[in-house]
Amino acid sequence: MSAPTIPYSRRGFLLVLSSPSGAGKSTLTRNLLSDPDENERLKLSVSVTTRERRPSEIEGVHYHFIQKKSFEAMRSQGDLLEWAEVHGNFYGTPREAVEQALAEGYDMVFDIDWQGTRQLVEAMREDVVAVFVLPPAARDLKSRLDRRAEDSAETIAKRLTNAKSELEHWVEYDYVLVNDDLTRAYAGLKAILGAERLRRSRGYGLPAFIAGIQADL
Repeated sequence: MSAPTIPYSRRGFLLVLSSPSGAGKSTLTRNLLSDPDENERLKLSVSVTTRERRPSEIEGVHYHFIQKKSFEAMRSQGDLLEWAEVHGNFYGTPREAVEQALAEGYDMVFDIDWQGTRQLVEAMREDVVAVFVLPPAARDLKSRLDRRAEDSAETIAKRLTNAKSELEHWVEYDYVLVNDDLTRAYAGLKAILGAERLRRSRGYGLPAFIAGIQADL
């Protein structure tokens, strides 16, 4: 079923998904971006990163892969809306593309960690809708990382260790989804998206829309 069209102009928002590695935020993000109901209303925030590209990743689609010196230059010039160091690598969000998309009414999807989320909240609190994705149990987290088979055993062990501290930050988020069933978790994510699009504070076209109704009464 197609989502209803909102008959007035509104400002977009930043839909942020965070989780420990393996909890499913990237899968939820991909499903959302491939949803035919969302094609014309969502944009993915493509981060820059200094880490090596995985075999399944595409430059400019999953990340912009850059050298550390280039990243440092962007950071010092204020060209990053947020940045973080994760597992020894740097990640950041270019500012200009985000600000333009929101002004045009697009919702931007972010697949970032708690450090980046905290910076986005500090910079653009009214525009951020933050969702923390949890695994149903620790064994599920380990199993998902093992099945991914793109990281070394050492990297997987490091991610599992880091997950303990990452989980402490769930209290900083607006919503929490337990990804015990992908279909159910995705339905919850869509419900959040739909409700936030109807938030009165985002509808800058509401006064004119309501005035038009009143004029016709």
